[in-house]
Amino acid sequence: MQSLFPDIKPNKSFHLAVDAPHELYVEECGNPKGLPVVFLHGGPGAGCDSNQRRFFDPEIFRIVLFDQRGAGRSRPHACLQDNTTAHLISDMEVIRKNLDIDSWVIFGGSWGSTLALAYAESHPKRALALILRGIFLCRPHEIRWFYQQGASRIFPDHWQDFIAPIPVEERDDMLQAYYSRLTGEDEIARMAAAKAWSLWEGRCSHLLANKNTQQFFANPHVALSLACIETHYFMHNIFLNHNQILRDAYRLSNIPGIIVHGRYDIVCPVENAFELHQAWPQSQLRILPDAGHSAAEPSITDALLKATAAIASLLTRGQNN
Repeated sequence: MQSLFPDIKPNKSFHLAVDAPHELYVEECGNPKGLPVVFLHGGPGAGCDSNQRRFFDPEIFRIVLFDQRGAGRSRPHACLQDNTTAHLISDMEVIRKNLDIDSWVIFGGSWGSTLALAYAESHPKRALALILRGIFLCRPHEIRWFYQQGASRIFPDHWQDFIAPIPVEERDDMLQAYYSRLTGEDEIARMAAAKAWSLWEGRCSHLLANKNTQQFFANPHVALSLACIETHYFMHNIFLNHNQILRDAYRLSNIPGIIVHGRYDIVCPVENAFELHQAWPQSQLRILPDAGHSAAEPSITDALLKATAAIASLLTRGQNN
């Protein structure tokens, strides 16, 4: 199996002001004259890390990464003001224009796949191709599966830690109960809820337990933005109409795409990828028989590296012709 490209440093990094008070952290890596690709992190609220630069051949790609509103190194941290899907789509356009990029490949996993699809459906002429992993369409039944009943039956031991901060009488609506604490004034309860929310996701993300992933999700800085922003988006149906992404998938018909999904993904069940592929038949669907949700799963990493190479070859061949 292929492993990530060697570690690289950004060519440049900066903060870009969008709607006040938000300032986005943006970085560019790789070949300044290469094929533009934008990496969309998960969550929403997880932020980027240095490993995510390494999915792309730095000789071929001009790699753009940014922390979405309230996440990672963007400022202010965990801010929910004017933080919606429409704002994130608008931010991508601000970044694209600021970097003088006409169109780019869009690479996203989990929530990053959601945002990638919403952006491409809004701006299809700006999407050269999509590379998507762990499809999350953010429909109500997907939220119920992971945060109310479903995944709890697969990880009953970890579920006990997830429900521990919530009194028994509030557990019939875990999303509402967490949202109330994460937007409340009690800072101790807020941080305890953030850690429990984030660690639940980290523990369920791999087919086999991965300490590095769990440590990332347990980091207080990550946990707070992830939990606050996720609950904010989920309480508001990610600020999109019901089933909007599948409804508007016809807008992707001229965009090549590769979908990578683990067969045993508990966070985002594989049916999501299957339904997306049916709505977008021009895409390629690759279901991996030995993986869960995380991009750090060996077979998912391998499949994503092969996907970036395939898309680069396709687009380069198209330019040469």
